[in-house]
Amino acid sequence: MTSALLLSIALAVVLSGCGTFSALLKSDASLQPPAPVTVAAMPTRMDPASPSATGDLASPPATGSARPSVEPPARSPEGGVVEFEVSPATRLTERDIDTSLLRRSDDEDESTSALAQKATDADALEEDYDPWEGFNEKMFSFNRGLDRYLLKPAARAYRVIMPEPWQVLISNGFDNINFVPRMVNSLLQRKWGGAGREISRFLINSTAGIGGLFDPAKDYWGIHKSREDFGQTLGVWGAGAGPYLVLPLMEPLTVRDGIGKAVDGFMNPLSYFIPFLWDQLGMKVGDTLNDRALNYDLFQGFEESVIDMYSAVRHGYLQRRQQLIKE
Repeated sequence: MTSALLLSIALAVVLSGCGTFSALLKSDASLQPPAPVTVAAMPTRMDPASPSATGDLASPPATGSARPSVEPPARSPEGGVVEFEVSPATRLTERDIDTSLLRRSDDEDESTSALAQKATDADALEEDYDPWEGFNEKMFSFNRGLDRYLLKPAARAYRVIMPEPWQVLISNGFDNINFVPRMVNSLLQRKWGGAGREISRFLINSTAGIGGLFDPAKDYWGIHKSREDFGQTLGVWGAGAGPYLVLPLMEPLTVRDGIGKAVDGFMNPLSYFIPFLWDQLGMKVGDTLNDRALNYDLFQGFEESVIDMYSAVRHGYLQRRQQLIKE
C-alpha cells in the first residue's frame, strides 16, 4: 500500500511538470491564446478598463512579427470565428474625438442660432419703429373715413358705369406708361433681367397691345412686370427705412419710401407730356379710383377680418417692403 501510494505521487509530479502531457490532459488548453496577448487578439466585448486590456498594450507580439496590431481571427471550440477589434485605446480616442466634434457642432449651432435670433430681433425692432404713432393713427383714421364715405361709394358707382374688363384696360394703360421708373430702378439695382423685361413689355404692349391697353407680353409670352421703385433702390444701397409714416390722401410709407416716390414722380413720363398740375391731378384721381374699383372685394374682406387695422396695415406694409428689397 505504501509502495503504491509513493508510485502514484511520483507519477503525478512527473506528469504535472511536463508541459506536453499537461496540455493533453486539458481539453481546451490548446485553444487558448498565448500568455502575451496582442491588442488585436482581444474579444469584441472586452471591457477597456480591465487589467488585461490595458496591460497587454505594451507587450510585443508572441511571434515577433512586424505587424503588431492585426492578426488572423482565432477559431472557437465549436469551429466558429471569434471577432476581434482595434485596441481599446484607439476606440476611446475615437469616442473622445466624436464627443469633441459634437460639442463643437453644438456650439456652432448655438452661435448661429444666437446670430439669427439677434438679426430677427433687429428686424422686429426696425419693423415696429413707429415714433410718430399718435400722428399716424389720426391720419390713418382720417384716410379710412375718407375711403369709407367717399372713395368706396365712388368706386361702387364706378363699377356700375365701367365694367371690369374696361377697368383692366385702363390699369394696363397706366402700367405701360409708368415703365420708365421700373426700368431705371432695375438698372440702378443691377437687375438686368428686370430692365430687359420692362423694355420688352413696353415694346410688345405698345404695339401688339394697342398702346398698352392689353397685356400680350404677359398673356402670350409670360413676361411679367418688375416691381422696383426708388425706395427699394435706396434700401438696396443700404439706406435705412426711417420711421413709419401715414400722410393724408396717401398710402402708408416710410421716410425712405416717401423720398423714393418723389424721385419716381420725376421719372414719370406723364409729368412731361402733361405739364399742367390739374391735369396730372385728374389722371392720378382716375388711376386711384380705377384701382379701388378693381380691389373692391379685397378691401371689403380685409376690413371684416382684422380687428386692429392700423397695426395690421403697418406690419403688412413693412414686411412686404423688406421682402421686396431682399429679392
